[in-house]
Amino acid sequence: MIEAQGLSKIFGTFAALQDVSFSIPRGQVAAFLGPNGAGKSTTLRILTGYLTPTAGVARIAGRDVSRHRIEAAARIGYLPENGPLYPEMTPLELLRFFGEARGLTRDRLDARIEAVVEQCRLEAVLEKSVYKLSKGYRQRLGMAQVLLHEPDILIMDEPTSGLDPNQIREVRELIRHLGKTRTVLLSTHILQEVEAVADHVILIHEGRIVFDGTPGEMAAGTSLAEAFYRLTGRNGREAPEPEVSAASPHGPTPSEQTVRGAVPEQDPETRETQA
Repeated sequence: MIEAQGLSKIFGTFAALQDVSFSIPRGQVAAFLGPNGAGKSTTLRILTGYLTPTAGVARIAGRDVSRHRIEAAARIGYLPENGPLYPEMTPLELLRFFGEARGLTRDRLDARIEAVVEQCRLEAVLEKSVYKLSKGYRQRLGMAQVLLHEPDILIMDEPTSGLDPNQIREVRELIRHLGKTRTVLLSTHILQEVEAVADHVILIHEGRIVFDGTPGEMAAGTSLAEAFYRLTGRNGREAPEPEVSAASPHGPTPSEQTVRGAVPEQDPETRETQA
């Protein structure tokens, strides 16, 4: 259902991704794990068609995303880390707007709004402006718009970022429930997230895949934390919480890799600010 084949993405002389390959079959919850700045968001943006790879192919349900963008998008529900919510709208207005943009008929849209409102428990805030909602409710609303057109593939970037413990538990429960009938890929740098929801883990470090298998195989008789530190060379140090810029204004960070002879991006505005 989700396939990356030899994906590379180069910004100027910085290689955000280098020869990334993996596949996720139908009905699996996969965690795309890695330190901040490892290339997780860049990979998800390529898979969803937001970015074009410098090399390689991304496929959704067998469709090359670069060549069949619209067909692939119809199969995907994509929740970026900062979801596309318009603060002046109410949740009801926003869901109707997104449903109409997706081309849902009036009858189907009414039925789907009712279903996702119940599924994401939004009944209490339907008539409030989005800017008045808590972070937890905004995340639930983002999840609701992702589910609106009933996609069979869900791609989520740091879905529990910034939530309190109760909200994290609710989102993880929803992901586990959705994983029973859909293919789910979520990016995270939180090891507890992997243990809580994933049956497949793909570990990326400095733009390269360093592990692809089950959480049990990754731990290999130790713990996920110890395996994470070993595979990323962190020598027991905790993964940093702040986001790492893909292009430091003071020059390359130690994790950045220079590619000789790389062709710069034509439009510098598209350069990533977060890997």
